[in-house]
Amino acid sequence: MSSTSLLHTTKAHTFKVSVVGCGNVGATMAYTLLLDGSTTDLALVDINKKKAEALLLDLEHSLSLTSYTHLTADDKPAAVANSNLIIVTAGKRQEEGESRLDLTEANKKIFDSLIPALVKAAPDALILVVTNPVDVLTHHALTLSGLPAGRVFGSGTLLDTVRFQFHLSQRLKVHPRSINAFILGEHGDSSFPVISSANISGKPLTSFPLVTPQLIDECFEETRSAAYRIIHDMGYTCYSIATATRTIVRAIAQDTHEVLMLSTLLDNYYGESDICLSVPCVIGAEGVYETIEVPLNEEEKKKLAESATILRQLAQPEADATAPGFSPTT
Repeated sequence: MSSTSLLHTTKAHTFKVSVVGCGNVGATMAYTLLLDGSTTDLALVDINKKKAEALLLDLEHSLSLTSYTHLTADDKPAAVANSNLIIVTAGKRQEEGESRLDLTEANKKIFDSLIPALVKAAPDALILVVTNPVDVLTHHALTLSGLPAGRVFGSGTLLDTVRFQFHLSQRLKVHPRSINAFILGEHGDSSFPVISSANISGKPLTSFPLVTPQLIDECFEETRSAAYRIIHDMGYTCYSIATATRTIVRAIAQDTHEVLMLSTLLDNYYGESDICLSVPCVIGAEGVYETIEVPLNEEEKKKLAESATILRQLAQPEADATAPGFSPTT
């Protein structure tokens, strides 16, 4: 029997989000969504039911200080029923010395049973993959789900992009939101910045006196190595990805058609197809509506192709990956 908050809401409109995996990332994500107030119902799902129930108890003690959210906790995929959005964080987490791609096989096996069970319980839900390696697992989840491509997508390089904008902002003394500079490709070591079209209020980034190739390289290296540094010093990352995910959830809940760097299935994007990696996506209530083909120079096109090649080698679907059940770790 699932645990549930005993309070009730009279809100006519409902927006249910299920967080699958209540480890550090999932728990922080749930907390961030509770504070944000975009969800009316929040389901916490973990193979360790006591962990999910403890998180529920901790969160519901704050309900008198937040927008009311109906909370439930369970260890069964059936708990995601009637979800508008399922956020998947379940999986082996990245340890010090590991790359995101090192997690591929372990987390693919978890998804083999998890994704079909979630789709069976909530066939109309969107699926947002956060588990790493997010691009490979987004493709794997899409294959397993049988859903249209726009309804299964990953958090991708949204976090990489805001990290890059932050590091640039520190050097240029300009607010990060004013810097239109994006990271595309893999959420990982083969990602790359799009500098040829980067700008601040329409003025090309490279035309600013302080911006040199060395400065760009330094900011990008700080961006790319950020997760490794945080994992080395703290053991895991959770706060920034939870905040980035809140932005995605809000765009879906409010159908804003915001453009975010998300991992999605490509269809002849600069010649790349049948692979999931991050490009600018228009996101809203129905998922990814379209991708935007931003201008890339020849070097950036080459880097996109290289990133796609790396991911394509890891993203080939297994023909027998349809076993039912639920066996994730967090």
